[in-house]
Amino acid sequence: MTARAELAVIGGSGLYALLDDATEHEMDTPYGPPSDPITVATVGDRTVAFLPRHGRDHRFPPHRIPYRANLWALRALGVRQILAPCAVGGLRPELGPGSFVIPDQLVDRTTSRVATYYDEGAVHVNFADPYCPVGRATLQQATSKNQITATDGGAMVVIEGPRFSTRAESRWFTEIGGAVVNMTGYPEAVLARELALCYTTIALVTDLDAGVEGDHGVTQEEVFRVFGENTEKLRGVLMDALKTIPLDRDCPCGHALDGLKLPIELP
Repeated sequence: MTARAELAVIGGSGLYALLDDATEHEMDTPYGPPSDPITVATVGDRTVAFLPRHGRDHRFPPHRIPYRANLWALRALGVRQILAPCAVGGLRPELGPGSFVIPDQLVDRTTSRVATYYDEGAVHVNFADPYCPVGRATLQQATSKNQITATDGGAMVVIEGPRFSTRAESRWFTEIGGAVVNMTGYPEAVLARELALCYTTIALVTDLDAGVEGDHGVTQEEVFRVFGENTEKLRGVLMDALKTIPLDRDCPCGHALDGLKLPIELP
């Protein structure tokens, strides 16, 4: 019998494992298998699932991640709340490498990704506030407990990738109000909303984006190095958040599909 989990973490670049003494579960979905087998373990008194969004060997680039399969598989395990750490570029000079941001908004600049489960009928979900307010408050408390200053709020611009931004694009993202730039936050967030899941991200800034940094553009080596230097800090925040996030959901996320006629049956 497949294990059940209450909470989940979707790990980003550099975070390919999280849980100790975990059991591994092969999953399949109507959208194919997820990025990797899902590991399940106990954190405090909670059962937690972990899924590396790129796969443990980082075989999936941002535009090829099986986002629909990932979110579907987690819901099928019983997960209703997801924490989704990610690496980002800073779009403001004060958001330099090593900074943490808990975004409250998202700007989609992707171009080729399937971003819905609902290909028939009229299923229009409210996405005005992409992230769970309870999850955001929990992460803010967890960063404080770990003596980490995290910027509370800001818009995450999600680009198609896998290339980094041009300087002109980067400056434009700043002008429209972006705080950080990322390649994986969409459609992950909206697919979670379409499954009535709570979804919250914490962003680790690995670099200043091209339009902010004057002397050189972003490099992959730089991103991976800074993320690696801050992995233990991020791990501590996530573990504290998993132990303290309220399990009884008192937020709008679970009601995202109220009153809508769904063309598919959810797991």
